[in-house]
Amino acid sequence: MLVDAGLELLSEAEAHQLLAGAEVGRIGISIAALPAIFPVNYRVVDGAIVFRTAPGSKLSAAASGAVVAFEVDDYGRLERSGWSVLAIGQAEVVDDAGLLDRVAATGLEPFADGSRTVVVRIEPTFLSGRRLVHAPAPS
Repeated sequence: MLVDAGLELLSEAEAHQLLAGAEVGRIGISIAALPAIFPVNYRVVDGAIVFRTAPGSKLSAAASGAVVAFEVDDYGRLERSGWSVLAIGQAEVVDDAGLLDRVAATGLEPFADGSRTVVVRIEPTFLSGRRLVHAPAPS
């Protein structure tokens, strides 16, 4: 465990475990060279992040093979505790029937209303995580 100024730097395995255990994250894309961040519910399938979307900016980013950021976190406000995981990778539209079947088997359904039938996949090429660490209280 490496601690840097109150933050524990997680191993890649710990970061992947936290990523796989959450449901809602945020995808960061670029729109006309400006950052844009959107919440999505997702699953991890075959080590990659997958989510459903409709025509729009997220789909455009995936269709063009854009490199995107994906972040997921959790916190306890009263305990002042929490963690975050950042994944960076290239987004792509999924058209492989086998992968689409594996995604469907997870039960992934968009939280948002409307038809979101296109599956986007992000294969993380960079994965990091941090957890808040508090110094023990003086005795």
